[in-house]
Amino acid sequence: MLYSSLELLALLIVTVSIIVQAWVGIGFGLLAAPLLYLIDPAYVPGPVLMLGWLLSVVVVFKQRHSLNFRRVLPAIVARLPGSWCGALLLVSIASWQLSLFFGSALLLAVWLSLRRYSLPLNGVNLTVAGFLSGVLGTATSVGGPPIALLYQHEARLTARNEIAAFFLVGTPLSLLMLWWQGGASVLGFSLIVKMLPGVIIGFWLSRHLERVVSVESARPAILLVSAISAIVVLIQGILGGLAA
Repeated sequence: MLYSSLELLALLIVTVSIIVQAWVGIGFGLLAAPLLYLIDPAYVPGPVLMLGWLLSVVVVFKQRHSLNFRRVLPAIVARLPGSWCGALLLVSIASWQLSLFFGSALLLAVWLSLRRYSLPLNGVNLTVAGFLSGVLGTATSVGGPPIALLYQHEARLTARNEIAAFFLVGTPLSLLMLWWQGGASVLGFSLIVKMLPGVIIGFWLSRHLERVVSVESARPAILLVSAISAIVVLIQGILGGLAA
């Protein structure tokens, strides 16, 4: 399989982004989506969502004996209507308006977390977070922060594994809604195949990172990645509004 120089750059972006998500639990969509979009808009949102989902498959398979699927189930169920709403919003509201709204909401959530206002990890809050993640993930490819902020006080591996379980079931719902709105071409299967080595290499490197950097809590990383996510989405909204 031959790669152009831009495709090699895209492969590097995918690999680094996969390392971050495999270690923290979120971050692939945040890091990969804006950069890959600059290389080729066809990478977003279909291929980005699919590549992130493939990582979830690997993580859940590796950690299947220690996963608490029952706890994260409310978020998984709520992702379905959230994904449907996200797909509808994509065709009914300007993308820059969505970016402004969601970016502001994420930034507020991070600020409240830093002020020590945290929500308990219960069924009601998981349902709300799952719905919002479905909307945001389908509309912008960055669906991790709503669910990750609920897990910020959990052990890093617990947060990573249960968030991966959420994406394992939830992401195909977003992909299904995208296919329903735009057909199979939106998913970009040829791009996914070329970027697949980045998922494999990135996960392998993340395993080595865990041996070198042993950190129990993912809270600082989750808050940092969520804040950057909010800022990136806000910037996308502002630039889109100016262009409109």
